[in-house]
Formats: sequence, C-alpha cells, structure tokens
Amino acid sequence: MIDAINSVGAFSVTKEAEGTRLASSSSSVFGSAAATSAAPQSQSFSAILGDMATDAIGAMKKAEGASIDSIRGTTNTREVVDAVMNAEQSLQTAIAIRDKVVTAYLEIARMQI
Repeated sequence: MIDAINSVGAFSVTKEAEGTRLASSSSSVFGSAAATSAAPQSQSFSAILGDMATDAIGAMKKAEGASIDSIRGTTNTREVVDAVMNAEQSLQTAIAIRDKVVTAYLEIARMQI
C-alpha cells in the first residue's frame, strides 16, 4: 500500500548558508539532526523536508508491517500500538508542516509587487 510512494524529493530550490552543504542524512522526525563537526554546516530546506517525509513514510510502513504481523499472530499488541502511535505522530507533524508551508506560499502569492 505505502510502497507506491517512491520519491519525495520533488523540491528544486536550495539555499545554503555559509557556502557549505551537508549531504542528506536520514534523521527521525523527532530525533536530532545530523552530527555536527567543527565547521558550521547547513542542509537545504528541500533536503530537510525530504528527509522528514521519508522518515514519516518509513514509520507508516513499519506500522503497517506490525499490523500485518499482528494479524498473523507473530507480534504482540504492545508493539503494534507503539508502531501505530509513532506513525500517527509522524503523520500529524508532516500535516502541520505542510499546512504551514501552504499558508506561507499563499501569503507570498497575495503580496502586491
């Protein structure tokens, strides 16, 4: 079901601070960002959104797999509930960020030039 989503990196605008770029690293939606080194590094906005969407999709796939395993009787209820709650939290965060991005876009579109 969720395997139909192949690519989330549809953004093409990248803006880098201090002229450095950090390669995309998969970080949890709720976890810490990539490990920092001595020099300040930045990640493009599109890479951050792409990583977040990829992590949310991964959480939903994990919850779906846990649900199927529960139906087969190979997983206990606690693991299924944890996976589903994590997927729901990731999805709610992604929806909230999407709403903020759409609101910002509409506000910019309404500006007079």
